[in-house]
Amino acid sequence: MIQTPCYVIDKGRLLSNLEKIALVRELSGAKALLALKCFATWSVFDFMHDYMDGTTSSSLNEVRLGRERFGKETHAYSVAYADYEIDEVVSHADKIIFNTIGQLQRFKAQSSVIARGLRLNPGISSSSFDLADPARPFSRLGEWDLRRVEPVMDLVSGFMIHNNCENSDFDLFERMLGHIEQKFGSLLKEVRWVSLGGGIHFTGENYPLERFAERLKRFAGDYEVQVYLEPGEASITKSTTLEVTVLDKLYNGKDLVVVDSSIEAHMLDLLIYRESAKVSPNQGPHRYMVCGKSCLAGDIFGEFDFPNALNVGDRLSIQDAAGYTMVKKNWFNGVKMPAIAIRELDGSLRTVREFGYADYEQSLS
Repeated sequence: MIQTPCYVIDKGRLLSNLEKIALVRELSGAKALLALKCFATWSVFDFMHDYMDGTTSSSLNEVRLGRERFGKETHAYSVAYADYEIDEVVSHADKIIFNTIGQLQRFKAQSSVIARGLRLNPGISSSSFDLADPARPFSRLGEWDLRRVEPVMDLVSGFMIHNNCENSDFDLFERMLGHIEQKFGSLLKEVRWVSLGGGIHFTGENYPLERFAERLKRFAGDYEVQVYLEPGEASITKSTTLEVTVLDKLYNGKDLVVVDSSIEAHMLDLLIYRESAKVSPNQGPHRYMVCGKSCLAGDIFGEFDFPNALNVGDRLSIQDAAGYTMVKKNWFNGVKMPAIAIRELDGSLRTVREFGYADYEQSLS
């Protein structure tokens, strides 16, 4: 049995998502790029390789990882590039997408050897969190004024438009795409490719894949463009657990257990968005608040119901622990970093990465 804490990636569950992505690619003609900002655990890139067309990035480190570890088509995007990194970014990328006209013009000479794109902001999104809303007031994410974009069209061959966030509603996606067409239609007709970004939860249960694919194909035909999708969470949803062990239990008005992990260190999005973790099955007569071991008072995974009383040494599996976890994990409190393991299709389990004191020490100075 593997030592906890440990992220366990289940290839069988991962395959279910990848097969849906492959179906959408086949039916729509769209290409799918893994969004490394969400998931960059390269030990399974060889498994994902045949189901996707490449990667998209948010930084120099990510674009290099995509080129070297995944291969295929590599898109580079960043909110802003620095002078000292632009040449290396270009060397690893097939396409580079600039966030603003200012960056596009600043680096037009260095980027002239690859395809260039520009991010557009349609002014609407599906996000229910202001923190994650790319269309929030005074957003810095992309250009929104056609009059500013038109004079630089000779510098770009495509656009990236990312305004979906955990959007599992196809009708909402379709309405927002219609808004994009209405606002930017004249510009879309002048380019050869358009990325619709990520945040479209089309691998979820009961999502109308055929309707989704048809809409993408129609969009591509109307504007004569190659459509790209950038699935992050959609690629790896429900594929991974964070395995933890109960270290202590106490009562302080509620039954509490402390585990050998931390949301601030290992599942930071739960803390950022004030969300509860998922435990399955979450039913039974014994209710516990599951707490992390860091010194942060709010380091709490959530409250869950269990069929049996919990005791020190019991193992718990935190569900859906792939997206925005391993890419955000940190050394707060020096809490032990979870290992990373893979469950193969035959059920066997192998550990691919463990972290120790040297990793902690070398992350500092």
